[in-house]
Amino acid sequence: MLRKEEKNMGNIEIKTREEKKQREKAYYEEAPQIGGRRPSRIRQQINRGMTVFVIVAACILFYFALLRLGHISDVIFKIIDVLKPVLYGCVIAYLLNPIVKRVDAFLIPKLQERMKKPEKAEKVSRSVGIFVSLIILIVLITVLLNMLIPELYSSIRNMVLTLPKQVNDALDKINSIQLEDSTTVAILKNALEEGTTMLTNWLRTDLMTQVNSLMSNLTVGIFNAISEVFNMLIGVIVSVYILYSKEIFARQCKKAVYALFRADRANMVLHITTKSNEIFGGFVIGKILDSAIIGLLCFIGLTILNMPYTMLVSVIVGVTNVIPFFGPYIGAIPSTILIALEDPMKGVYFLIFILVLQQFDGNILGPKILGNSTGLSAFWVVTSILLGGGLFGFVGMVMGVPTFAVIYYIVDMILDNKLKKKKLPVRSDSYDEWSYVDSSGEYIHSEEIKSKAEEK
Repeated sequence: MLRKEEKNMGNIEIKTREEKKQREKAYYEEAPQIGGRRPSRIRQQINRGMTVFVIVAACILFYFALLRLGHISDVIFKIIDVLKPVLYGCVIAYLLNPIVKRVDAFLIPKLQERMKKPEKAEKVSRSVGIFVSLIILIVLITVLLNMLIPELYSSIRNMVLTLPKQVNDALDKINSIQLEDSTTVAILKNALEEGTTMLTNWLRTDLMTQVNSLMSNLTVGIFNAISEVFNMLIGVIVSVYILYSKEIFARQCKKAVYALFRADRANMVLHITTKSNEIFGGFVIGKILDSAIIGLLCFIGLTILNMPYTMLVSVIVGVTNVIPFFGPYIGAIPSTILIALEDPMKGVYFLIFILVLQQFDGNILGPKILGNSTGLSAFWVVTSILLGGGLFGFVGMVMGVPTFAVIYYIVDMILDNKLKKKKLPVRSDSYDEWSYVDSSGEYIHSEEIKSKAEEK
Protein backbone atom coordinates (compact mmCIF):
# COMPACT_ATOMS: atom_id res chain seq x y z
CA MET A 1 0.00 0.00 0.00
CA LEU A 2 2.77 2.39 0.90
CA ARG A 3 4.51 1.62 -2.34
CA LYS A 4 1.32 2.33 -4.32
CA GLU A 5 0.80 5.61 -2.51
CA GLU A 6 4.43 6.62 -3.12
CA LYS A 7 4.02 5.61 -6.75
CA ASN A 8 0.83 7.70 -7.10
CA MET A 9 2.49 10.69 -5.43
CA GLY A 10 5.41 10.37 -7.86
CA ASN A 11 3.05 10.27 -10.83
CA ILE A 12 1.21 13.37 -9.54
CA GLU A 13 4.54 15.24 -9.23
CA ILE A 14 5.59 14.22 -12.74
CA LYS A 15 2.22 15.38 -14.14
CA THR A 16 2.52 18.65 -12.23
CA ARG A 17 5.98 19.26 -13.68
CA GLU A 18 4.82 18.43 -17.22
CA GLU A 19 1.79 20.74 -16.91
CA LYS A 20 4.06 23.51 -15.64
CA LYS A 21 6.41 23.03 -18.59
CA GLN A 22 3.47 23.05 -20.99
CA ARG A 23 2.17 26.29 -19.47
CA GLU A 24 5.60 27.91 -19.75
CA LYS A 25 5.99 26.66 -23.32
CA ALA A 26 2.55 27.89 -24.35
CA TYR A 27 3.20 31.26 -22.75
CA TYR A 28 6.43 31.80 -24.67
CA GLU A 29 5.20 30.39 -27.96
CA GLU A 30 2.04 32.48 -28.11
CA ALA A 31 2.30 36.25 -28.17
CA PRO A 32 1.54 37.58 -24.64
CA GLN A 33 -1.16 40.22 -24.27
CA ILE A 34 0.22 43.74 -23.87
CA GLY A 35 -1.13 45.70 -20.92
CA GLY A 36 -4.23 44.57 -19.07
CA ARG A 37 -3.59 45.93 -15.59
CA ARG A 38 -4.17 49.51 -14.54
CA PRO A 39 -0.86 51.35 -13.99
CA SER A 40 0.06 52.41 -10.47
CA ARG A 41 0.19 56.04 -9.36
CA ILE A 42 3.97 56.10 -9.60
CA ARG A 43 3.76 54.73 -13.12
CA GLN A 44 1.16 57.37 -14.03
CA GLN A 45 3.44 60.14 -12.75
CA ILE A 46 6.36 58.70 -14.72
CA ASN A 47 4.19 58.56 -17.85
CA ARG A 48 3.22 62.21 -17.43
CA GLY A 49 6.85 63.19 -16.97
CA MET A 50 7.83 61.20 -20.06
CA THR A 51 5.07 62.91 -22.04
CA VAL A 52 6.41 66.35 -21.09
CA PHE A 53 9.96 65.23 -21.87
CA VAL A 54 8.95 63.91 -25.30
CA ILE A 55 7.12 67.18 -26.15
CA VAL A 56 10.13 69.31 -25.13
CA ALA A 57 12.54 67.02 -26.99
CA ALA A 58 10.33 67.14 -30.10
CA CYS A 59 10.30 70.97 -30.01
CA ILE A 60 14.11 71.05 -29.71
CA LEU A 61 14.51 68.56 -32.56
CA PHE A 62 12.10 70.58 -34.72
CA TYR A 63 14.11 73.76 -34.05
CA PHE A 64 17.40 72.12 -35.03
CA ALA A 65 15.72 70.52 -38.05
CA LEU A 66 14.75 74.00 -39.27
CA LEU A 67 18.36 75.13 -38.84
CA ARG A 68 19.62 72.14 -40.83
CA LEU A 69 16.82 72.14 -43.40
CA GLY A 70 19.24 72.21 -46.35
CA HIS A 71 21.15 69.14 -45.13
CA ILE A 72 17.90 67.29 -44.39
CA SER A 73 16.53 68.03 -47.87
CA ASP A 74 19.81 66.79 -49.40
CA VAL A 75 19.48 63.54 -47.47
CA ILE A 76 15.82 63.18 -48.53
CA PHE A 77 16.68 63.77 -52.20
CA LYS A 78 19.54 61.27 -51.91
CA ILE A 79 17.15 58.64 -50.51
CA ILE A 80 14.65 59.41 -53.30
CA ASP A 81 17.43 59.09 -55.88
CA VAL A 82 18.44 55.69 -54.49
CA LEU A 83 14.80 54.52 -54.39
CA LYS A 84 14.00 55.74 -57.93
CA PRO A 85 13.65 52.18 -59.30
CA VAL A 86 11.09 51.41 -56.60
CA LEU A 87 9.20 54.66 -57.34
CA TYR A 88 9.23 53.92 -61.08
CA GLY A 89 8.02 50.41 -60.28
CA CYS A 90 5.11 51.78 -58.24
CA VAL A 91 4.11 54.16 -61.06
CA ILE A 92 4.37 51.46 -63.73
CA ALA A 93 2.40 49.01 -61.57
CA TYR A 94 -0.28 51.64 -60.95
CA LEU A 95 -0.64 52.27 -64.71
CA LEU A 96 -0.66 48.58 -65.61
CA ASN A 97 -3.02 47.55 -62.82
CA PRO A 98 -6.24 48.22 -64.84
CA ILE A 99 -5.07 45.77 -67.53
CA VAL A 100 -4.25 43.13 -64.90
CA LYS A 101 -7.67 43.61 -63.28
CA ARG A 102 -9.43 43.21 -66.64
CA VAL A 103 -7.53 39.99 -67.35
CA ASP A 104 -8.33 38.65 -63.85
CA ALA A 105 -12.01 39.46 -64.25
CA PHE A 106 -12.09 37.58 -67.58
CA LEU A 107 -9.86 34.58 -66.78
CA ILE A 108 -10.49 33.67 -63.12
CA PRO A 109 -14.12 32.48 -63.56
CA LYS A 110 -13.13 30.33 -66.56
CA LEU A 111 -10.05 28.88 -64.87
CA GLN A 112 -11.94 28.06 -61.68
CA GLU A 113 -14.35 25.91 -63.68
CA ARG A 114 -11.47 23.78 -64.95
CA MET A 115 -9.16 23.80 -61.90
CA LYS A 116 -9.95 22.27 -58.54
CA LYS A 117 -7.98 24.77 -56.47
CA PRO A 118 -9.17 28.42 -56.68
CA GLU A 119 -5.77 29.68 -55.49
CA LYS A 120 -4.04 28.05 -58.45
CA ALA A 121 -6.53 29.63 -60.86
CA GLU A 122 -5.87 33.06 -59.36
CA LYS A 123 -2.09 32.60 -59.63
CA VAL A 124 -2.30 31.49 -63.27
CA SER A 125 -4.63 34.40 -64.11
CA ARG A 126 -2.34 36.89 -62.37
CA SER A 127 0.71 35.58 -64.23
CA VAL A 128 -1.12 35.87 -67.56
CA GLY A 129 -2.38 39.37 -66.69
CA ILE A 130 1.11 40.63 -65.81
CA PHE A 131 2.56 39.06 -68.97
CA VAL A 132 -0.13 40.64 -71.17
CA SER A 133 0.28 44.08 -69.56
CA LEU A 134 4.08 43.98 -70.03
CA ILE A 135 3.69 42.92 -73.68
CA ILE A 136 1.28 45.83 -74.27
CA LEU A 137 3.72 48.23 -72.58
CA ILE A 138 6.69 47.00 -74.63
CA VAL A 139 4.72 47.11 -77.91
CA LEU A 140 3.50 50.66 -77.21
CA ILE A 141 6.98 51.93 -76.35
CA THR A 142 8.54 50.21 -79.39
CA VAL A 143 5.92 51.54 -81.81
CA LEU A 144 6.14 55.07 -80.39
CA LEU A 145 9.94 55.10 -80.55
CA ASN A 146 9.96 53.79 -84.13
CA MET A 147 7.39 56.40 -85.14
CA LEU A 148 8.67 59.36 -83.16
CA ILE A 149 12.46 59.25 -83.19
CA PRO A 150 13.07 59.39 -87.00
CA GLU A 151 10.34 62.01 -87.51
CA LEU A 152 11.47 64.08 -84.53
CA TYR A 153 15.08 63.95 -85.69
CA SER A 154 14.08 65.08 -89.18
CA SER A 155 11.84 67.88 -87.85
CA ILE A 156 14.43 69.20 -85.38
CA ARG A 157 17.21 69.00 -88.00
CA ASN A 158 15.13 70.95 -90.52
CA MET A 159 14.20 73.48 -87.86
CA VAL A 160 17.84 74.05 -86.85
CA LEU A 161 18.91 74.46 -90.48
CA THR A 162 16.07 76.70 -91.64
CA LEU A 163 15.04 78.67 -88.53
CA PRO A 164 17.72 81.43 -88.71
CA LYS A 165 16.91 82.06 -92.38
CA GLN A 166 13.16 82.11 -91.65
CA VAL A 167 13.68 84.64 -88.84
CA ASN A 168 15.78 86.88 -91.06
CA ASP A 169 13.24 86.69 -93.91
CA ALA A 170 10.41 87.56 -91.52
CA LEU A 171 12.35 90.57 -90.19
CA ASP A 172 13.17 91.72 -93.76
CA LYS A 173 9.48 91.56 -94.70
CA ILE A 174 8.55 93.61 -91.65
CA ASN A 175 11.21 96.22 -92.40
CA SER A 176 10.24 96.42 -96.07
CA ILE A 177 6.66 97.39 -95.27
CA GLN A 178 6.09 100.98 -96.42
CA LEU A 179 3.83 102.99 -94.13
CA GLU A 180 2.78 106.61 -94.09
CA ASP A 181 4.97 109.06 -92.22
CA SER A 182 3.46 109.78 -88.82
CA THR A 183 4.44 109.76 -85.17
CA THR A 184 2.79 106.37 -84.56
CA VAL A 185 4.53 104.82 -87.54
CA ALA A 186 7.89 106.23 -86.39
CA ILE A 187 7.37 104.72 -82.93
CA LEU A 188 6.45 101.36 -84.48
CA LYS A 189 9.51 101.41 -86.72
CA ASN A 190 11.81 102.24 -83.80
CA ALA A 191 10.23 99.45 -81.75
CA LEU A 192 10.69 96.99 -84.66
CA GLU A 193 14.32 98.05 -85.16
CA GLU A 194 15.07 97.67 -81.46
CA GLY A 195 13.28 94.32 -81.38
CA THR A 196 15.23 93.16 -84.43
CA THR A 197 18.50 94.22 -82.84
CA MET A 198 17.67 92.50 -79.56
CA LEU A 199 16.62 89.30 -81.35
CA THR A 200 19.78 89.30 -83.48
CA ASN A 201 21.99 89.86 -80.42
CA TRP A 202 20.16 87.10 -78.57
CA LEU A 203 20.64 84.68 -81.48
CA ARG A 204 24.35 85.53 -81.75
CA THR A 205 25.26 85.75 -78.05
CA ASP A 206 22.83 84.15 -75.61
CA LEU A 207 21.60 81.37 -77.89
CA MET A 208 25.11 80.38 -78.95
CA THR A 209 26.25 80.47 -75.32
CA GLN A 210 23.38 78.20 -74.33
CA VAL A 211 24.15 75.85 -77.23
CA ASN A 212 27.82 75.69 -76.19
CA SER A 213 26.79 75.05 -72.60
CA LEU A 214 24.38 72.35 -73.78
CA MET A 215 27.08 70.69 -75.87
CA SER A 216 29.53 70.78 -72.94
CA ASN A 217 26.92 69.17 -70.69
CA LEU A 218 25.90 66.66 -73.36
CA THR A 219 28.04 63.89 -71.87
CA VAL A 220 26.50 64.41 -68.44
CA GLY A 221 23.02 64.50 -70.00
CA ILE A 222 23.61 61.25 -71.88
CA PHE A 223 24.89 59.58 -68.71
CA ASN A 224 21.84 60.81 -66.76
CA ALA A 225 19.51 59.61 -69.52
CA ILE A 226 21.13 56.14 -69.51
CA SER A 227 20.86 56.08 -65.71
CA GLU A 228 17.15 56.94 -65.87
CA VAL A 229 16.55 54.25 -68.51
CA PHE A 230 18.35 51.73 -66.29
CA ASN A 231 16.20 52.80 -63.31
CA MET A 232 13.07 52.36 -65.43
CA LEU A 233 14.14 48.87 -66.48
CA ILE A 234 14.64 47.92 -62.83
CA GLY A 235 11.29 49.61 -62.13
CA VAL A 236 9.61 47.27 -64.62
CA ILE A 237 10.99 44.28 -62.68
CA VAL A 238 9.84 45.84 -59.40
CA SER A 239 6.37 46.45 -60.88
CA VAL A 240 6.04 42.71 -61.61
CA TYR A 241 6.56 41.90 -57.92
CA ILE A 242 4.16 44.67 -56.88
CA LEU A 243 1.42 43.47 -59.25
CA TYR A 244 1.89 39.85 -58.24
CA SER A 245 1.64 40.63 -54.50
CA LYS A 246 -0.59 43.70 -54.50
CA GLU A 247 -3.28 42.03 -52.33
CA ILE A 248 -0.66 41.12 -49.72
CA PHE A 249 0.64 44.71 -49.61
CA ALA A 250 -2.93 46.03 -49.33
CA ARG A 251 -3.69 43.68 -46.43
CA GLN A 252 -0.46 44.63 -44.65
CA CYS A 253 -1.25 48.34 -45.00
CA LYS A 254 -4.80 47.76 -43.76
CA LYS A 255 -3.47 45.80 -40.79
CA ALA A 256 -1.04 48.61 -39.94
CA VAL A 257 -3.80 51.23 -40.15
CA TYR A 258 -6.05 49.30 -37.76
CA ALA A 259 -3.09 48.72 -35.43
CA LEU A 260 -2.02 52.38 -35.29
CA PHE A 261 -5.40 54.16 -35.26
CA ARG A 262 -8.67 53.92 -33.44
CA ALA A 263 -11.36 51.95 -35.32
CA ASP A 264 -13.37 54.98 -36.51
CA ARG A 265 -10.23 56.89 -37.52
CA ALA A 266 -8.80 53.83 -39.26
CA ASN A 267 -12.00 53.46 -41.28
CA MET A 268 -11.78 57.14 -42.21
CA VAL A 269 -8.15 56.71 -43.37
CA LEU A 270 -9.12 53.70 -45.48
CA HIS A 271 -12.09 55.58 -46.96
CA ILE A 272 -9.90 58.57 -47.92
CA THR A 273 -7.30 56.19 -49.41
CA THR A 274 -9.95 54.48 -51.53
CA LYS A 275 -11.37 57.82 -52.69
CA SER A 276 -7.88 59.13 -53.50
CA ASN A 277 -7.17 56.04 -55.58
CA GLU A 278 -10.46 56.57 -57.41
CA ILE A 279 -9.68 60.25 -58.15
CA PHE A 280 -6.03 59.75 -59.15
CA GLY A 281 -6.72 56.62 -61.19
CA GLY A 282 -9.62 58.16 -63.09
CA PHE A 283 -7.77 61.41 -63.76
CA VAL A 284 -4.23 60.22 -64.57
CA ILE A 285 -5.10 57.23 -66.76
CA GLY A 286 -7.96 59.13 -68.42
CA LYS A 287 -5.77 62.16 -69.12
CA ILE A 288 -3.00 60.04 -70.63
CA LEU A 289 -5.51 58.32 -72.92
CA ASP A 290 -7.13 61.66 -73.84
CA SER A 291 -3.74 63.26 -74.65
CA ALA A 292 -2.67 60.27 -76.76
CA ILE A 293 -5.86 60.52 -78.83
CA ILE A 294 -5.44 64.31 -79.25
CA GLY A 295 -1.82 63.86 -80.35
CA LEU A 296 -2.87 61.24 -82.90
CA LEU A 297 -5.73 63.40 -84.24
CA CYS A 298 -3.34 66.36 -84.46
CA PHE A 299 -0.86 64.27 -86.48
CA ILE A 300 -3.58 63.12 -88.88
CA GLY A 301 -4.95 66.65 -89.30
CA LEU A 302 -1.52 68.24 -89.88
CA THR A 303 -0.64 65.53 -92.41
CA ILE A 304 -3.85 66.22 -94.35
CA LEU A 305 -3.20 69.99 -94.24
CA ASN A 306 0.43 69.42 -95.35
CA MET A 307 1.89 71.36 -92.41
CA PRO A 308 5.64 71.51 -91.66
CA TYR A 309 7.13 69.85 -88.54
CA THR A 310 4.11 67.52 -88.36
CA MET A 311 5.50 64.96 -85.88
CA LEU A 312 7.27 67.55 -83.70
CA VAL A 313 4.14 69.71 -83.38
CA SER A 314 1.92 66.67 -82.72
CA VAL A 315 4.20 65.51 -79.91
CA ILE A 316 4.23 69.02 -78.39
CA VAL A 317 0.42 69.24 -78.56
CA GLY A 318 -0.07 65.72 -77.15
CA VAL A 319 2.40 66.13 -74.26
CA THR A 320 1.21 69.58 -73.21
CA ASN A 321 -2.43 68.43 -73.38
CA VAL A 322 -1.72 66.38 -70.22
CA ILE A 323 -1.76 69.71 -68.36
CA PRO A 324 -5.40 70.64 -67.69
CA PHE A 325 -6.79 73.99 -68.87
CA PHE A 326 -3.46 75.66 -69.80
CA GLY A 327 -1.97 72.70 -71.68
CA PRO A 328 -3.56 73.39 -75.09
CA TYR A 329 -2.36 77.01 -75.05
CA ILE A 330 1.15 76.06 -73.88
CA GLY A 331 1.47 73.68 -76.82
CA ALA A 332 -0.34 75.78 -79.43
CA ILE A 333 1.60 79.06 -79.05
CA PRO A 334 5.17 77.83 -79.85
CA SER A 335 3.82 75.45 -82.52
CA THR A 336 1.96 78.30 -84.23
CA ILE A 337 5.09 80.50 -84.21
CA LEU A 338 7.20 77.62 -85.55
CA ILE A 339 4.83 76.96 -88.48
CA ALA A 340 4.24 80.68 -89.16
CA LEU A 341 7.97 81.30 -89.62
CA GLU A 342 7.91 79.00 -92.65
CA ASP A 343 4.51 80.08 -93.97
CA PRO A 344 2.38 82.72 -92.19
CA MET A 345 -0.86 81.48 -93.78
CA LYS A 346 -0.16 77.94 -92.62
CA GLY A 347 0.34 79.33 -89.14
CA VAL A 348 -3.14 80.86 -89.30
CA TYR A 349 -4.61 77.58 -90.59
CA PHE A 350 -2.88 75.66 -87.81
CA LEU A 351 -4.24 78.06 -85.19
CA ILE A 352 -7.79 77.56 -86.50
CA PHE A 353 -7.28 73.78 -86.61
CA ILE A 354 -5.93 73.60 -83.05
CA LEU A 355 -8.81 75.72 -81.72
CA VAL A 356 -11.33 73.34 -83.35
CA LEU A 357 -9.40 70.33 -82.00
CA GLN A 358 -9.34 71.71 -78.46
CA GLN A 359 -13.05 72.51 -78.60
CA PHE A 360 -13.66 68.89 -79.58
CA ASP A 361 -11.46 67.72 -76.71
CA GLY A 362 -12.99 70.07 -74.13
CA ASN A 363 -16.64 69.49 -75.01
CA ILE A 364 -16.82 65.93 -76.37
CA LEU A 365 -13.72 63.73 -75.92
CA GLY A 366 -12.52 64.95 -72.50
CA PRO A 367 -15.90 64.66 -70.70
CA LYS A 368 -16.45 61.25 -72.35
CA ILE A 369 -13.15 59.84 -71.03
CA LEU A 370 -12.66 61.75 -67.77
CA GLY A 371 -16.25 62.46 -66.78
CA ASN A 372 -16.35 64.33 -63.47
CA SER A 373 -13.39 62.45 -61.98
CA THR A 374 -12.17 65.37 -59.86
CA GLY A 375 -15.44 67.13 -58.95
CA LEU A 376 -13.72 70.55 -59.13
CA SER A 377 -15.03 73.72 -60.74
CA ALA A 378 -12.97 75.63 -63.32
CA PHE A 379 -11.81 78.16 -60.69
CA TRP A 380 -10.31 75.47 -58.43
CA VAL A 381 -8.75 73.71 -61.43
CA VAL A 382 -6.92 76.92 -62.43
CA THR A 383 -5.88 77.56 -58.81
CA SER A 384 -4.50 74.03 -58.35
CA ILE A 385 -2.57 74.22 -61.66
CA LEU A 386 -0.97 77.57 -60.78
CA LEU A 387 -0.10 76.43 -57.25
CA GLY A 388 1.22 73.02 -58.32
CA GLY A 389 3.17 74.46 -61.25
CA GLY A 390 4.70 77.21 -59.13
CA LEU A 391 5.87 74.73 -56.47
CA PHE A 392 6.77 71.59 -58.48
CA GLY A 393 6.97 72.58 -62.15
CA PHE A 394 5.52 70.38 -64.90
CA VAL A 395 4.78 67.46 -62.55
CA GLY A 396 2.98 69.85 -60.20
CA MET A 397 0.83 71.19 -63.03
CA VAL A 398 -0.24 67.65 -63.96
CA MET A 399 -0.69 66.21 -60.46
CA GLY A 400 -1.92 69.40 -58.81
CA VAL A 401 -5.52 68.91 -59.95
CA PRO A 402 -6.10 65.39 -58.50
CA THR A 403 -4.17 66.29 -55.33
CA PHE A 404 -6.30 69.38 -54.79
CA ALA A 405 -9.41 67.30 -55.59
CA VAL A 406 -8.55 64.92 -52.72
CA ILE A 407 -7.98 67.86 -50.32
CA TYR A 408 -11.24 69.44 -51.48
CA TYR A 409 -13.10 66.16 -50.88
CA ILE A 410 -11.65 65.84 -47.34
CA VAL A 411 -12.55 69.43 -46.41
CA ASP A 412 -16.04 69.03 -47.89
CA MET A 413 -16.54 65.77 -45.94
CA ILE A 414 -15.47 67.43 -42.66
CA LEU A 415 -17.80 70.39 -43.21
CA ASP A 416 -20.74 68.11 -44.10
CA ASN A 417 -20.12 66.05 -40.97
CA LYS A 418 -20.16 69.16 -38.77
CA LEU A 419 -23.36 70.40 -40.43
CA LYS A 420 -25.05 67.02 -39.90
CA LYS A 421 -24.19 67.15 -36.21
CA LYS A 422 -25.85 70.58 -36.04
CA LYS A 423 -28.84 69.18 -38.00
CA LEU A 424 -28.32 71.66 -40.83
CA PRO A 425 -28.57 71.01 -44.60
CA VAL A 426 -25.31 70.02 -46.33
CA ARG A 427 -26.12 71.19 -49.87
CA SER A 428 -24.54 74.51 -50.86
CA ASP A 429 -27.76 75.47 -52.68
CA SER A 430 -29.50 75.75 -49.30
CA TYR A 431 -27.33 78.73 -48.28
CA ASP A 432 -28.55 81.38 -50.69
CA GLU A 433 -28.88 85.11 -50.07
CA TRP A 434 -32.04 84.94 -47.92
CA SER A 435 -31.52 81.65 -46.06
CA TYR A 436 -29.98 81.75 -42.57
CA VAL A 437 -29.68 79.93 -39.22
CA ASP A 438 -31.33 81.63 -36.27
CA SER A 439 -29.89 81.94 -32.76
CA SER A 440 -31.53 78.68 -31.65
CA GLY A 441 -29.70 76.78 -34.42
CA GLU A 442 -32.74 76.23 -36.64
CA TYR A 443 -32.33 76.57 -40.40
CA ILE A 444 -34.68 79.08 -42.08
CA HIS A 445 -35.13 78.60 -45.82
CA SER A 446 -35.54 81.54 -48.19
CA GLU A 447 -38.92 80.19 -49.40
CA GLU A 448 -40.28 80.37 -45.83
CA ILE A 449 -39.16 84.01 -45.60
CA LYS A 450 -40.84 84.83 -48.93
CA SER A 451 -44.08 83.07 -47.95
CA LYS A 452 -44.19 85.00 -44.65
CA ALA A 453 -43.57 88.26 -46.50
CA GLU A 454 -46.38 87.46 -48.94
CA GLU A 455 -48.79 86.66 -46.05
CA LYS A 456 -48.03 90.03 -44.44
